[in-house]
Amino acid sequence: MNRLQWRGEQIVGASVAIGIFDGVHLGHQAILTRAKEISGGRGLIALTFDPHPTQIFAPDKAPTMLLSLERRIELLKEFGVDAVVVCEFDREFAAESPEDFVAEILLKRLQISSVVVGENFTYGHRAAGHVGDLIASGRVNNFFAEEVPLKEIGGAIVSSTRIRAAVARGDIENATKLLSRPHRVEGVVVHGEKRGRDIGYPTANLGYSATMNTIPADGVYAGWLEVEAERWPAAISIGTNPTFAGERTRQVEAYALDQVGLELYDRRARVDFGWRLRDTLKFDGLDALLDQMKKDCDQARILTQ
Repeated sequence: MNRLQWRGEQIVGASVAIGIFDGVHLGHQAILTRAKEISGGRGLIALTFDPHPTQIFAPDKAPTMLLSLERRIELLKEFGVDAVVVCEFDREFAAESPEDFVAEILLKRLQISSVVVGENFTYGHRAAGHVGDLIASGRVNNFFAEEVPLKEIGGAIVSSTRIRAAVARGDIENATKLLSRPHRVEGVVVHGEKRGRDIGYPTANLGYSATMNTIPADGVYAGWLEVEAERWPAAISIGTNPTFAGERTRQVEAYALDQVGLELYDRRARVDFGWRLRDTLKFDGLDALLDQMKKDCDQARILTQ
């Protein structure tokens, strides 16, 4: 079964960095940098896996994702990867032994010269293979293997789990620091209640998957709205609009500051979160809401300049 999908030119004798790389955060970047250093100019491959293993074995416990697969590939290439290989993760693949992973994937299919992983890397059936096993296998099979220590910031390991938790509680500034860029949510602009248009703040209502996207805590944020080649500073609201009567689903809405006449429905959009401005509040009427929205937009305008 051909479970490997190449994104980029196939390279023989390259260095390979292995990981799920959800987030392509500072810890992942350290692995990519080291793999590039030892590649000797032979090229760098990132081997990643999709879907997330937890989605196969415990879907009810699967984490939300920090990146779409396409965004993950895009960022890996931005950080110096010449080609990305996406390995389909399923029960059949998970049942392969560590020895088969090395023989079939690394040696036969990728024909690597070296491999770099994080120090907590495991592979093969029931995660039986560890970094020491990979290094020993390299000695036997004539490739070089190296582990990169986990990166720490603020007394804790930089990890996708830590970043998800920061985003979920609305700590966008900390997430930005660990990612090295703003957290992004992607989706197609869908029709909403059009209430924002009626009160002078037309918003792009982002259709998203709550199980796949890591959505920040309810509140108001400053950031950017990007559609195709256009990018605008934005005030972003997440929540159910409690000022207005009636039950609503949780929405991600972005108002492109100072823009008029935008037609964004059914277009794919990206929302980047820069700063948390405040909690979601219930106001005593429309006038109070409008006063606060003006303050939010003024603050967002300053921050995103």
